[in-house]
Amino acid sequence: MTETKGDLGELYNDQVSKGRIWQVIGASSLGTVIEWYDFYIFGSLTTVISPLFYPPGNDTFAYIMYLATFAVGFLVRPFGALFFGRIGDVVGRKYAFLVTLLIMGGATAVLGFLPTFETIGWAAPIILLILRVLQGLALGGEYGGAAVYVAEHVPDNKRGFYTSFIQITATLGLFMSLIVILIVQNLMTPEQFAGKTGAIAGWRIPFLVSILLVGISLYIRLRMEESPIFQHVKSSGMTSANPLVEAFTKWKNLKVVLISLFGATAGQGVVWYAGQFFALFYLQTILNVNTVSAQYIVAIALLFAMPFFVFWGALSDRIGRKWIILSGCLLAMLTYIPIYNAMQSAAGSNVVTASSQADPVTGANKLTPQTTAEDGSLKPAVKVLAYTSFSDLLGNPSARMLILLVFIQVFWVTMVYGPIAAYLVEAFPAKIRYTALSLPYHIGNGVFGGLLPLIGVSLIAQTGNIYAGLYYPMIIAGVTFVIGAIFLRETHGHRIWEEVRPD
Repeated sequence: MTETKGDLGELYNDQVSKGRIWQVIGASSLGTVIEWYDFYIFGSLTTVISPLFYPPGNDTFAYIMYLATFAVGFLVRPFGALFFGRIGDVVGRKYAFLVTLLIMGGATAVLGFLPTFETIGWAAPIILLILRVLQGLALGGEYGGAAVYVAEHVPDNKRGFYTSFIQITATLGLFMSLIVILIVQNLMTPEQFAGKTGAIAGWRIPFLVSILLVGISLYIRLRMEESPIFQHVKSSGMTSANPLVEAFTKWKNLKVVLISLFGATAGQGVVWYAGQFFALFYLQTILNVNTVSAQYIVAIALLFAMPFFVFWGALSDRIGRKWIILSGCLLAMLTYIPIYNAMQSAAGSNVVTASSQADPVTGANKLTPQTTAEDGSLKPAVKVLAYTSFSDLLGNPSARMLILLVFIQVFWVTMVYGPIAAYLVEAFPAKIRYTALSLPYHIGNGVFGGLLPLIGVSLIAQTGNIYAGLYYPMIIAGVTFVIGAIFLRETHGHRIWEEVRPD
């Protein structure tokens, strides 16, 4: 990469080597994947460890409280975006996401050693909550830094393509969390994985693996150089003294923040979490699919869908970002009910309702999927698709149908998420870019999207309607489509190098 100390016109016209671009993408993506992996282990293990950190006797309460703690990590992401966004716009992109990596890695490692409620009582859920807050703050700063860093290295006419590799990292992090969990589960008995026997509970191992991953990523990121655009902005004295004030008190910038939130990222957020996390929770807790089988189903669907992030990102360089994102929101809104009806049919558990009931053996309250008995009464549904072997699962037609149905949901995810980083980078000026884009992104994903599993499961538990949880993402996606169609401006073709050239 050329130095930025000379004439910016020369820098702008100089050809950036593809090798250098891929180094930047690789280094940025690796760290971001690991942060997403750390963040999502927590959710991927919900059904296994939620009873361990809360008082015994009410599994429904423990499950919902665990999801609430999971959601807290999303709720604080906007605060992390503001804090680290300011650091990124004042000190530098590289420095900000070095710090976020250390915080995320440290919090995840401590989670791996955290004693359960049985050992330390109420201190366990309190510490769990604190660690989740730290994870959320770190992730709030990570994504914006990685997206901006990559975008400020690549050619203007290929920004959607190159930033789509950052967009893959969230799904890849979730995929990695599922794969690591599945590997550990296959190496242990269910009792060993749950911590009922053995020296160390198997569920702790995925958290501890992140110590090694973070160490590797930290080494790579320490060797990275600062973004060339930021180097020029800083050396020219063009940085903002207070990016928070400039981004959110000046109407010109605040208007773009609000339009980006309600016309793009809110819908994108609910579609992302509906198609991946809510689908996993739904299979396990509502359709009563065996936990391991559900993890396989979602992991396979994610694997097949991931290339489409790049496809839509690259296509957005040619036809624009706006209508790809909005089309994904619209398609998701129109198809969720038919898809989940088909999932209910394919699962074979014949679940017609779900309610919080006392277990007749243990007496503990739990969210119980129910089916219709021969006499017309309701009875608890039995577990289905109890496969732990990958090949056996793929041999089952019901499992293959569920993979397809989850894949369709993730396909909508790739449409809304593949181009979003390029759009956000292009929507804001360089001197406040890290701060300004991070807030709508993390409110859209962290608040609107991150609350979906909690809201969805709570609505089902309260109403007994197994489709009630879908109304929330459908409404948000619909609102985003309308607002985006009217107010969202097309940004592809915007030359972000031009904005920092001398007049």
